Amino acid sequence: MTVDECKGGTHLTDMSGGPSPALSRIIRTIDWFTDRTGMVIAWLAVPLVGAVTYEVVSRYLFNAPTIWSFDVTYMLYGALFMLGAAFALHKGAHIRTDFFWEKFSVRKKGVIDTISYVVFFFPSIAMLFVISWNEAVYALLINETSDQTPWRPILWPFKFVVPISCLLLMIQGISELLKSFYMARTGVELEHKEKIEV
Repeated sequence: MTVDECKGGTHLTDMSGGPSPALSRIIRTIDWFTDRTGMVIAWLAVPLVGAVTYEVVSRYLFNAPTIWSFDVTYMLYGALFMLGAAFALHKGAHIRTDFFWEKFSVRKKGVIDTISYVVFFFPSIAMLFVISWNEAVYALLINETSDQTPWRPILWPFKFVVPISCLLLMIQGISELLKSFYMARTGVELEHKEKIEV
């Protein structure tokens, strides 16, 4: 592999013109981690469906609504949504303005994404991480409970979902930044993301 010096850094390609082995290894490792955590997080849908089904059957067949179903379902759905954000980022499932985006060259997409990750993504996710971490720790220290229902479950496990989600997003963000920077430098996509219809 050649390491050609260029204004303050090194090239991201090897002698064949492809990505360097180190770059490929970092991206593959992060993407593998996000794939695995995404698959584990997806299993939260099972208890979510179970809780909703139990509540519907209990309420409408036996006229015996539960006091816990509302809290369990919004916490599980919120956790599924938040924790799955890194997996959605990896798969390209977040919203883009496709009307303009599809007209751009690969290099231009790489430049836009690189700037967006550095200027907007990482600073905002880092700020959200700090704020949500402080909120979650405070909830743990005072043993905060929900006032939504008479069940009043503790809230700190649910509140810790937000900083954990931010951490997962930042990890996957590193992979996406490296891919974007490579696109901006070479005009070649390391990973083509298919348009996902929602």
